[in-house]
Amino acid sequence: MSASSVVLLPYAPSSVAVARQRLCSDLQERGVYETAIDDAVLVVSELLSNALRHAHPLPSGQIRVSWRWTEEHVEVAVSDGGAATEPRAGRPTLSSLGGRGLGIVEYLASTWGVRHEGDITTVWAVVTAVDTVGNGHVSTPEPALRECG
Repeated sequence: MSASSVVLLPYAPSSVAVARQRLCSDLQERGVYETAIDDAVLVVSELLSNALRHAHPLPSGQIRVSWRWTEEHVEVAVSDGGAATEPRAGRPTLSSLGGRGLGIVEYLASTWGVRHEGDITTVWAVVTAVDTVGNGHVSTPEPALRECG
């Protein structure tokens, strides 16, 4: 089974909370494992925050957040109007105030990357949506018990 969603949001910091809430609610409704929801929500927050900080809006003046869920993975993506630099994970010093966003994505995601389609840049990441226990077996998803927000 596969399901996907696309949300166009204002190019504004307030869109991060909206995207987080919508992604969380959608994945909860689909019965995705709670830890995977937390990881996917954090990843989309980092990707969206980076786009708002470093890139231009889409030609519509908005930013696009999308996600696709399968039985085993959640792929999240943020599309913007591009930037002067290519998104890459930084290696900040301990005293640096920023530069950790894509490092967090790199840690939480099984893979991530960047696609270019004309003037549109999409940064995507894939998060594992099942709980694998130490013995290699996949556990059954547990219902999310908290509210998104």
